[in-house]
Formats: sequence, structure tokens, C-alpha cells
Amino acid sequence: MTSSTHRLATAALALSAWLCSTLALAAPLKIGVTPGALADSVEVAAAEARQKGLDVKVIEFTDWTTPNTALAAGDLDINYFQHQAFLDNAIKESGYKFSSVAVGVLNNLALFSKKVKRLDDLKEGARIAVASDPVNQGRGLLLLEKAGLIKLRPGTGWRGTLNDVVGNPKKFKFVEVEGPQLVRAIDDVDLAQGYPSHFVNAGQAEFASHALLYSDIDDVYFAIRFVTRNDNANDPRVKQFVKLYQDSPAVRARILKSYGGDSKLFVLPWVGKP
Repeated sequence: MTSSTHRLATAALALSAWLCSTLALAAPLKIGVTPGALADSVEVAAAEARQKGLDVKVIEFTDWTTPNTALAAGDLDINYFQHQAFLDNAIKESGYKFSSVAVGVLNNLALFSKKVKRLDDLKEGARIAVASDPVNQGRGLLLLEKAGLIKLRPGTGWRGTLNDVVGNPKKFKFVEVEGPQLVRAIDDVDLAQGYPSHFVNAGQAEFASHALLYSDIDDVYFAIRFVTRNDNANDPRVKQFVKLYQDSPAVRARILKSYGGDSKLFVLPWVGKP
């Protein structure tokens, strides 16, 4: 190959790489979310991104399975709906080649009651509702342990189940309830774990602000994550969008509004401890 031919080939390769990069940047960033606080805050960030020249397409899903299958298939560039525990489990079960590229909102968990004003007022044999799914049940049990109500088997962590409760001095009776139904279960039990945001969405914002105990930033493992495939984890559009989301005052205002204006119902882990 002559030197001139070599230079032409090199220039062609450089041009091809530039065109691919330019086309990638010009294509809309497709992000999958679930309805509520997450979708609302992402829509605000997407509007700001468009003003800055980054086209963003927000796609809402009503289940917790499709956002990952769509990401794996290449129909999404990123999703924003799952915490790290959920992601770890999805990768283990389905073999996804995914990366958590940034942390998002931490939806605090809380202990609620309509029958007692203090945890110490719970009577022997009181009925406590916990989530039936393994991830959220484990998180709820950790909060119950933090409250001093139960003792879990040493080393259990968030993977704990009711079988790991080794200390229950007041002989509490546990009722397993599907996560979304815990809002309704509160009327039938003495205490229930639950997400304050679910009560806000159910029109009970004031009640959401009067839980007996809230989790906090120490629970950051359960913060929602921005998730990509491994092959596009370094996509500059992803980095630009995440930075905008985390830095935007308008996004923070939208998040606060989605939580009924009560900052103790959530944490922004990238900011730090409230």
C-alpha cells in the first residue's frame, strides 16, 4: 500500500468513526421509567435536555419486567426504575449484561400505624404487615430490627425473610402482603411497613408524613439506579443526561412535589445526608 493510499484509508476510517459518533449523539436518548415520581422528574430533565440540544424520549412502563427486557433488546438506552437489590436479582435470574451508571432518588421506607402513636405502644401479639416479595420484605425486616422490635439472624442483611427472625420478644404476628397492597392493609393491622410515596399517590400525603420511623441514606443500596447495558455504559448522552438530572433545581423541585412537599420521605444520595 502506497503512503497516499494509506493516508486515504486512515482518513476514511477517521471519517467513519466521526460519523458514527455524530449519528449516535443526534439520535434520541431513549429512557424507560415507571409512572409517578420517577417519570415526572425524568420528564422535567428531558425538557431541559432538549433545550440544551440533547433529544430525549421518555417511555413509561407499567410493570417491573419490561423495562429490563427492552433495555437488553436495545429498544432503550437506559432505564430508571429499579434499586440495586432488584437489579442484582434481575442480573442473577436473567443474565443481563447491565451496568448501574449512577444513583438516583432513594425512596425511603417507613413504619406506619393508625392504631398506636409510638412503637413502644405496640402490645404483645400485635399484627405487623410486611411485604411478601423477598427484596422488600428483607428491607422491611431491617427497619423493624432498627426499631428494636425484632432481632434477625446475624449476617442476614436485606436478604432476610421471616424465617430469619430469631428474636421476637413481644410475639408479634406477621402478615405477608403484596407490596402495592400495604397501603390498604394499614387499616387491618397494628403496624405496617410501606413506602411513603405510595401513601402520597393514594391521596394520603399527610399520613405519609407521620410515620413512626423512616429509613435514611444508610439505606442507599435501595436508591433507584440509572441502568444501561454494559456496551453503552460510556455513552456521552447518558452521562450528559444523568448530570443534568442530578444538577437541575427544577428536577429537585419536581421530586419534592411528588413526595407531597415533605423532604423526609426521600433522599438524594448524590447530594448527601439530609
